[in-house]
Amino acid sequence: MKSILIIGMGRFGHHLAQDFLENGHDVMIIDENEEKVEDMVPYATSTKIGDCTKEEVLKSLGIKNFDVVFVCIGTNFQSSLEITSLVKELGAKRVVSKATRDIQAKFLLRNGADEVIYPEKDIAKKWAERYSLDNIFDYFNLTGDIGVYEVNPLPEWVGKSIRESNISAKHKVIILGVRKQGDEEMKMLPSADYVINEKEHLMIMAENDVVEKLLTKKKK
Repeated sequence: MKSILIIGMGRFGHHLAQDFLENGHDVMIIDENEEKVEDMVPYATSTKIGDCTKEEVLKSLGIKNFDVVFVCIGTNFQSSLEITSLVKELGAKRVVSKATRDIQAKFLLRNGADEVIYPEKDIAKKWAERYSLDNIFDYFNLTGDIGVYEVNPLPEWVGKSIRESNISAKHKVIILGVRKQGDEEMKMLPSADYVINEKEHLMIMAENDVVEKLLTKKKK
């Protein structure tokens, strides 16, 4: 369980708080707009109303006690920059700030952010990846060039065990899970002896260009 501070309760901050709470983490939320905090009061570990561009407000939160501080100010970049800088100066262990453009990211990283996230850009990339190629049922990015994909197995893999198909060595693809079509649950980390069936989806981890080549090859 981690201790999370989320500054700014716009749509992204709101969803972020909900996800962390659902996963059992301690979450403190703060926004200068009381209405944005109200509906989270029954669920968040703690809530506060305050202007985080003011150092005294941030000091009252005990910044050093949080594992991660998220700065989710989307409409006022100057405030986001000031808050990012202040929370780092006050001893935050890890600061993750929201940006909408690359130029914003550069300034945030120079002024205390350990990491910058682009919620809208990341979502757009996910759906572009999902619908650009056939047979991708889900996708999320791990790093700049590596993703996790839910795909149909290639015909040459069907009827063979993971060991026999030699997928990892041949294609540099790691099979993380298997899901039968129509099932909700994914069987994670199948053994090397698991025989691949054509009526199932595979969750694979690989470089994005590797997956593109494999699925383009299958389409042909």
